[in-house]
Amino acid sequence: MNRKTYIDNDFYTAGITVKNPQTSGGNNLALHAGDHREHSLENRETLLSALGYTMDELVCANQTHSKHFQKVSHADAGKGARTVDNAIADTDALYTRDTGLVLSSFAADCVPVTFYHVTEELVGAVHSGWQGTVKELVPSLFDHLTTNEHCAPEGFRVQIGMALSQEKFEVDEDVYVKFKALGYADPFIEFNEETGKYHIDNQLTVKTQLERAGIPAEQIHIDRSCTFKSPDGFSYREDKQCGRHMAYIVKK
Repeated sequence: MNRKTYIDNDFYTAGITVKNPQTSGGNNLALHAGDHREHSLENRETLLSALGYTMDELVCANQTHSKHFQKVSHADAGKGARTVDNAIADTDALYTRDTGLVLSSFAADCVPVTFYHVTEELVGAVHSGWQGTVKELVPSLFDHLTTNEHCAPEGFRVQIGMALSQEKFEVDEDVYVKFKALGYADPFIEFNEETGKYHIDNQLTVKTQLERAGIPAEQIHIDRSCTFKSPDGFSYREDKQCGRHMAYIVKK
């Protein structure tokens, strides 16, 4: 199996692709990472076919570790699917109300978030690396969705995908200071006196951001698989040349 399915009901499908040495390029789905673009394109086509969609229904962003998000529609279908040149620019979160659009985010240690809203029926895909987390991408997005898309927080169903574990997310003081400044990440920071390094749980920091946005904790699910330690994981910490997972969600 080349993917994990997180959500699959009558209305939504969401999941994440996983590393597979038996697949071309190890099942890398990114065009900006790894090598052999043709392998990534082949893997994208295989995934989409399995989901019942085509490359013309995939939407990808050029992720820049920003706090920018973008609402997309059928007019954006196919953007970033075959080339990074026409991907949604400078954006780390996509959301839509349209059916049949496969929204994506790419990661190899960063925190992928997919979600839908039960009454407003919109879906979204987020890439929250540590930079996106300290810039509060998720709080900015969900504030926008609550205020401008009229989404009651309790209506969200959220999946936090596999990411780098606290054990393996080792940082220096410059990154620690940024998490500390959030004011709510302290429970997810540990200091290793032997190495002089800090270890931070980015997944639980993002979960706290979601809870602070009013989303009930029981409606936030987390895949605690570590991308570094799991054989299913691509880890930039482990290998700077690695491929990327694609987290995806589609409103049927």
